Amino acid sequence: MQNNKHAVYVSVLALIGTGILGTHTATAKTVMVYGDSISAGYGLNPEQGWVHLLQKRLEQQYPKKHNVVNASVSGETTSGGLARFPLALKTHRPDVVVLELGGNDGLRGQPPQTLQQNLAKMIQLSQQAHAKVIVLGMKIPPNYGTAYSKAFEQSYRTVSQQYKVQLLPFFMQGIAGNNQLMQKDLVHPNAKAQSILLNNAYPLIQSALK
Repeated sequence: MQNNKHAVYVSVLALIGTGILGTHTATAKTVMVYGDSISAGYGLNPEQGWVHLLQKRLEQQYPKKHNVVNASVSGETTSGGLARFPLALKTHRPDVVVLELGGNDGLRGQPPQTLQQNLAKMIQLSQQAHAKVIVLGMKIPPNYGTAYSKAFEQSYRTVSQQYKVQLLPFFMQGIAGNNQLMQKDLVHPNAKAQSILLNNAYPLIQSALK
């Protein structure tokens, strides 16, 4: 009997040592970045984008622990994102959802109320799936008018407060307005800007993974 107990004990230790059993596997989490061209890496090589840099940083800090899925689509609006969202949740089953949408809504002059409603529905679906949510807010150029700009920015604050999720008020902080960090179209951040985007978002992502 003692020999059998010893054999079981050694087997358990072996499983822990190989990572088949233990907290390492149990706590592994999936981060799904769900955005537009800024997160899809428009105009960049795949390995240059901030989402790829996020995966590399997580691998360095938490080796073989967390997985990053980039479900971003260039040109996406919150309406288009909402239409794809249930399938994305079902497919990737994320523990953390990073919503980076709304910039194209603003550039197209969509009503801020639509932006807010679409974000709210995606947050609701995420929370129903037991995923934590991070919202990466955007701002639009002043030529759209002060009233519209304020209402646009307030949409992010309102929905984040309503559902008690983390908000980064302006994802492009430190980049917008600096042409040296923008591509020739002056809309999309270039390769040099990607580390800034990562640094802007990373504290919130790291907190959500705890």
